[in-house]
Amino acid sequence: MRRTVLIDAPSNLGLRPPAPGTVPGCYKLPGALREQGLLRRLGALEGGVVVPPRYDLGEWQEGDGDFNAAAIADYTRSLAKRLEGHVLGGDFPVLLGGDCSILLGIVLALRRLGRYGVAYLDGHGDFRHPGNTELNGPVGAAAGEGVAQITGRGQPDLTDIEGLRPYVRDEDVSLLGIRDADEDQPELAALGIRHTPVGEIRRRGPDAVAREALGHLQSSPLDGFWIHLDADVLDPSVMPAVDSPDPDGLLTGELRDLLGPLAASPRCVGIDVTIYDPDRDPEGAGAALLADLLERVFAQP
Repeated sequence: MRRTVLIDAPSNLGLRPPAPGTVPGCYKLPGALREQGLLRRLGALEGGVVVPPRYDLGEWQEGDGDFNAAAIADYTRSLAKRLEGHVLGGDFPVLLGGDCSILLGIVLALRRLGRYGVAYLDGHGDFRHPGNTELNGPVGAAAGEGVAQITGRGQPDLTDIEGLRPYVRDEDVSLLGIRDADEDQPELAALGIRHTPVGEIRRRGPDAVAREALGHLQSSPLDGFWIHLDADVLDPSVMPAVDSPDPDGLLTGELRDLLGPLAASPRCVGIDVTIYDPDRDPEGAGAALLADLLERVFAQP
């Protein structure tokens, strides 16, 4: 039986400030979930904290590329170093973010070890890159560029660390739960990046969609796959405490049914959870929801 290891990755370096002079509150996600007793409820081992650099935009201006890029690159290497040993040792890391830029550290670690896929559960395509700025606006916030960056699109200091671009191949990504009107879909389709919007998940059923994704993520060229879970894949009626609470997302039961088959696969090597912002949730309802979901799907028997 694999050992579940709970690790904090409280980086908010990839998000824009919610207001002048403030910082994104998603760095508080690990503490909020731990207050729900998540370590005990998962039956997990303590994996500690990978401490991020200080959030500081400095003199960054639009057009300068991604802000906090040097800090994100440093954190990517630190996080990869921590995760690599756990994956090599057969552990199952549950990584508590932070924003979506922490995925760079995860995929760098996996790329060092072999060829891995990513089940990317997110309400958005996260495909902003220098080649589509007319559609998506200028690059800047790495958290909105996740799929683009892990597949090698973007500035080399983030996308080509150690000369390992791309960390994940286009065909090894399965993007699940984007909104039906997401503007990235035509480009994703043209590139062969698998993506399934909410409407299709509802028509076909979450279990069927998850099993189709598994058919590819478990295929022989891959050494395994990682689950990236962004809380904004959920509808704001159940998860409003995110930076982009767009309507028409998944409901809690739908997300649970989508995660279940993915989590049960022996080829799944870990999961990260991102974007939930306790500053936007004074009652802690979102933390309770996420802790319940993770216990239901990932707790050791």
